[in-house]
Amino acid sequence: MMDGQTFIKRFETYCPQWLAEPGDPVGLHVGTLNKPIERVMMALDVRPEIVAEAIDKDIDLIVVKHPPIFRPLVRLSSDDPQAKMMMDLVKHDIAVYAAHTNMDIIDDGLNDWFCEALGIKTETFLHQTHQVKMKKLAVFVPIEQASHIRTVLAQAGAGQQGAYKNTSYSLIGTGRFTPETSAHPAIGTTGKEAQVQEAKIEVIFPETITETVVSAMIAAHPYEEPAYDLYTLDNLSKTYGIGRVGELPAPITVDTLIDRIKQAFGLDQLRVITPPQAKNDLQRIAICGGSGQSFYTDALKAKADVYITGDVTYHIAHDMQANDLIGIDPGHHIEALCISRFIELFNQWKIEEGWNITFVPATTSTNPFQYK
Repeated sequence: MMDGQTFIKRFETYCPQWLAEPGDPVGLHVGTLNKPIERVMMALDVRPEIVAEAIDKDIDLIVVKHPPIFRPLVRLSSDDPQAKMMMDLVKHDIAVYAAHTNMDIIDDGLNDWFCEALGIKTETFLHQTHQVKMKKLAVFVPIEQASHIRTVLAQAGAGQQGAYKNTSYSLIGTGRFTPETSAHPAIGTTGKEAQVQEAKIEVIFPETITETVVSAMIAAHPYEEPAYDLYTLDNLSKTYGIGRVGELPAPITVDTLIDRIKQAFGLDQLRVITPPQAKNDLQRIAICGGSGQSFYTDALKAKADVYITGDVTYHIAHDMQANDLIGIDPGHHIEALCISRFIELFNQWKIEEGWNITFVPATTSTNPFQYK
């Protein structure tokens, strides 16, 4: 039976915690991951109704978009619905793990899925949040083990360059060493100089996985003391950002875009901010799930025709109008798209990893708003 740590380790290779915005309380919120898990639920929110559904479905772990403890709990009394919800989770040994802004920022994440749903070809992010330096590892290994070490490095995440994976460079040369009396050499004899035909393998990777890559290499290396070099590269870096900017295949009207958004996200109504000098044809679109009104100036810089985001306030709407930026507010709950998309990913990982585990989408709606 698989434990929670194993599953979350795989999840965090896709959606790492370090990509979350500063102060965002991502990670484990309730319970423990040091336990066997058989049933995992994916949800947008943790609300009393979701907890009841999880209890009814014998869930061991809930993975959620919105952290349930976003602000500190003052009291833990069952008279308070929020506190009772937490107590029910603990009572039934249901762990809760949250991925919030990191889910928005990752490549092929929630904002990219919004663009797919609306037929927008993504060009870039809306607002930069992270810049990650790249490192290079050069390791020397006997030629016979070179292929194995390259495989290990790739499995640890090294060698990803743009749209290419498993990239590396090898150079053949001669390694020389003399084992001392305290050594336990894999090759050679104590006190005698040895010469070995070695491959120098070079790979690059983001600095965020340095420990993982180096540890994997050392564990797989045949030598007692592997020789390797580690560099920080000044000519390469990887940038990440929240929101997305892209273009539709052809210009469309505001009404057509509104209908497309309603259909894509199952909405009856949405709010539209229309400037006096609104454009008739829209093609360049900026989008940010959740409460993204603070990034409307980035949408202006990106020369977007329209900005799609949730929870736009009265005064920000006026500012968008004044800057001739069309705004469409479909609400916060469209982020529920993450449920079906992550269930697809989880089941894909299940096949790849050979897991004996069941993934369950939350079916209870947590949208607090109705339009009448």
